[in-house]
Amino acid sequence: MVPADEVLDIDTPHGPARAHVRHAPAPVAALLLGHGAGGSVDAPDLLAATDAALDAHVTVARIEQPYRVAGRRSAAPAAQLDAAWLAAHAALAAGALAGLPTLSGGRSSGARVACRTAAETGAIGVLCLAFPLHPPRRDPDAEPKTRQPELDAVRVPMLVVQGVNDRFGMPPARRGRGRRQVAQVPGDHALKKDLPAVRAAVAAWLPKVLPGA
Repeated sequence: MVPADEVLDIDTPHGPARAHVRHAPAPVAALLLGHGAGGSVDAPDLLAATDAALDAHVTVARIEQPYRVAGRRSAAPAAQLDAAWLAAHAALAAGALAGLPTLSGGRSSGARVACRTAAETGAIGVLCLAFPLHPPRRDPDAEPKTRQPELDAVRVPMLVVQGVNDRFGMPPARRGRGRRQVAQVPGDHALKKDLPAVRAAVAAWLPKVLPGA
């Protein structure tokens, strides 16, 4: 039976966010997950990652950004997303997740937020589902832009789970400090084609970064 979420409204500088918390038995850490730009905290890959985390005794909080709580689909600017995420993280760290080391993550836009704020949240690891490495090009002949600096700024262990046919590209792995593992799974940016593979990738990575690893 799927455990019930504890739903918490959290004040942020840009309106209320909402945390959907699933408590693991005897938790050793917590994982905060953000949704995609126009998506939901119930996206299939987020739920697959949640299941893997719960099995590893990691409590999971799936965070709805204020614009989604307000019923809007258009994403807020990056600075607002980051500020709301930091406020939600701080509130949970002082409340429902008190005393637990935290990992940060999300899918697509939520993964970018987790990367940009990893240092400030003190995350012990970062989980990126479908990281949108290259934004869409309006002009097919234009030089492709990249969000690689957001990945490279992370200085803790990271897992990127990426569909082999993701239209936004495939991030590279990295060794050393801030090592980045990339798990390529069947499918595209939605990561819906092989959810067991998504879950297995997260399940294999978590023991490497949890306390005592």
